[in-house]
Amino acid sequence: MTRPPIVIGIGNPDRGDDAVGVRVARQVAAKHLDILTMELDDPSEALDAWDPEDTVIVADAITSGGAPGDIHVVDVIEHRLPEGSWSAMGTHAFGLAAIVELARSLDLMPRRLVVVGVEAAQFTHGAPLSEAVLAALPAATDAVLTAINAPRERTDVSGDGRPGQHRGSGQERSGPGRWPADHRLAAGAQ
Repeated sequence: MTRPPIVIGIGNPDRGDDAVGVRVARQVAAKHLDILTMELDDPSEALDAWDPEDTVIVADAITSGGAPGDIHVVDVIEHRLPEGSWSAMGTHAFGLAAIVELARSLDLMPRRLVVVGVEAAQFTHGAPLSEAVLAALPAATDAVLTAINAPRERTDVSGDGRPGQHRGSGQERSGPGRWPADHRLAAGAQ
């Protein structure tokens, strides 16, 4: 029997925007009791969280040079995560990109693995989420739910199957995405 989808929120709730993955997982858990949610401080713990037949969506803070609050959705079964954006931060020995590639090399990948990254502004210990990341929280939660419900072949949040930058309602596109199958939502943009 296949388990329900798994949403993993990665981050430290006491380090500013690093908490966004955990906050997304908590919002999903509050809205959908039929989805398994986990909160992990260290990305390496994710290796033990899934089985080969699972559908897994991971939410995490990233720093790729985009505007704080931008949301990136990547199907990592089809595409590799860029190392710089999901690299080890703080006290973590390995970042999410390294963990995903380790799972891939050990043949430990789940059936579906989609990552929702939210551009972070700050990781100050004891600080709350920045305004931009807090404003992006509902859209990031929606991106996770969209990824869960999307067919395997189409995990983009626009629904048209084309990579691109999506702002606000997802209707405007301003060129190709940063990475293959990267779909960005800019928080608060019109």
